[in-house]
Amino acid sequence: MSSESESGGDFHEMREPRIEKVVVHMGIGHGGRDLANAEDILGEITGQMPVRTKAKRTVGEFDIREGDPIGAKVTLRDEMAEEFLQTALPLAELATSQFDDTGNFSFGVEEHTEFPSQEYDPSIGIYGLDVTVNLVRPGYRVAKRDKASRSIPTKHRLNPADAVAFIESTYDVEVSE
Repeated sequence: MSSESESGGDFHEMREPRIEKVVVHMGIGHGGRDLANAEDILGEITGQMPVRTKAKRTVGEFDIREGDPIGAKVTLRDEMAEEFLQTALPLAELATSQFDDTGNFSFGVEEHTEFPSQEYDPSIGIYGLDVTVNLVRPGYRVAKRDKASRSIPTKHRLNPADAVAFIESTYDVEVSE
């Protein structure tokens, strides 16, 4: 729900927030069997095939070279994103500090075994994952398109208060201060 509709203003569907995408990420720090296990877990949790992420630069202290595979991620959109959030949001305790100026937010799940579809397997171990949710309002594509792109007017931009209200009403979770 947008703050405009809560304060007694007229409801308008172009002001209603929606989920653009949800990115689920596991950072392992190195390749090998651990990364393969993380990819399998991500695939089971999300129902999508993960993509490997590579190191952007060399970090000698961690023995990581530029281009080495160090993690895996999955991008979910539309119904798959909403279904995933129905499962993942109750596992996290959200605070208003996790929302940025444009209404996007991130949270972590410490153990993949917290998901109902996962059980502990001693041969695999326990992995944590990060979830990033991008919220937009209809019309945001105007700023991203190649031809005749325009900036989004300030009054149409999503703010943290609108994002919190949307998440609380849509997913029945409470966001603490």
